[in-house]
Amino acid sequence: MGGQWRSLALCACVSIAGTYLVTKSLESKQKTSEIKNGVAELIGETPVIRLASLSDATGCEILGKMEMQNPGGSAKDRVALAIIEEAERKGLLRPNSGDMVFEGTSGSTGISIAILCKAKGYEAHIVLPDDTSQEKVELLTNLGAVVHKVRPAGIADSKHYVNYARTAAEAINKDDNDPRRAVFADQFENEANWTAHYEHTGPEIYRQAGGKIDAFVAGAGTGGTISGVAHYLKERLPNLKVVLADPPGSGLYNRVKFGVMFDTREREGTRRRHQVDTLVEGIGINRVTRNFEAGRALVDDAIRVDDAEAVKMAKYIVEHEGLFIGSSSGVNLVAAYKYAKQLGPGHTIVTIICDSGSRHLSKFWRLARDVKPDLDF
Repeated sequence: MGGQWRSLALCACVSIAGTYLVTKSLESKQKTSEIKNGVAELIGETPVIRLASLSDATGCEILGKMEMQNPGGSAKDRVALAIIEEAERKGLLRPNSGDMVFEGTSGSTGISIAILCKAKGYEAHIVLPDDTSQEKVELLTNLGAVVHKVRPAGIADSKHYVNYARTAAEAINKDDNDPRRAVFADQFENEANWTAHYEHTGPEIYRQAGGKIDAFVAGAGTGGTISGVAHYLKERLPNLKVVLADPPGSGLYNRVKFGVMFDTREREGTRRRHQVDTLVEGIGINRVTRNFEAGRALVDDAIRVDDAEAVKMAKYIVEHEGLFIGSSSGVNLVAAYKYAKQLGPGHTIVTIICDSGSRHLSKFWRLARDVKPDLDF
């Protein structure tokens, strides 16, 4: 009888030990699976937050997709990754080769490209207007990007920052004495841009909001975010309203509201006047891009937001939410607030928190110091 008990006790010990080892093995695997393999795997799955002050003021649920929490600090990380990975699949870029990526940008896309280039062994060349905020320029330089500053010009000008970047990349590829390859990222026309938001940003928003969304509000620079998210959400929510938030000087408001950018004297592709002055960087444009056109038919309305409104909203959000946002985020939130007031209580509106105000200290936030933080729009 004693031997039988000893046998049972031994079996119990073996079983407990086995369970312990299996549990520890599973815990080890779970811990290992949570480790990100480099900076690229940090991109995406940004949280959505309820903006309590705006929600309470309107009776709607106003939600912000926190794209500023991407490793490069903006939604442009998604675009840069999609463009670079597509170039790698096509053999146009070879990791750790010193190949070059050129892009014309007002800042945020350049930062995303610079980060990924360092991680993948490429050299980033960023061309931007010489009035871009100094914070962005210094950040690009410290990330190891080669920064080319050009004067602000219309897209018809060969020295426009986008055209400059394209020409510089072409020159490298034509140089038989340079073994490196150069890719022009072309964020405005490269459809890897809007498809990245269709494949990732849109699904994340839909899941995080529990599929209950009445409106999506966003600005457009390249147009990739609003097009990609609109395509994904409207496939599942046909009654969803997509609303463009547009700053002064941009022609997209007229494109949505009236179907044209300018009158016949300022035809698309021929306009040479500079864009009307605005503090806002990253959204607003005076030409039609392939990425915006990919989703234009899905955009139901547009709201114009001036600089003073964007600054006031940014100051209000700091005071009431503790979020330090950039200029394009201010535009998005003003438009979301205004549209919530139009819809009335009981609706859910999602918008994009694009980047941090730390990139906008010398221009946008300089004017916010004496602004009264209220919702008097």
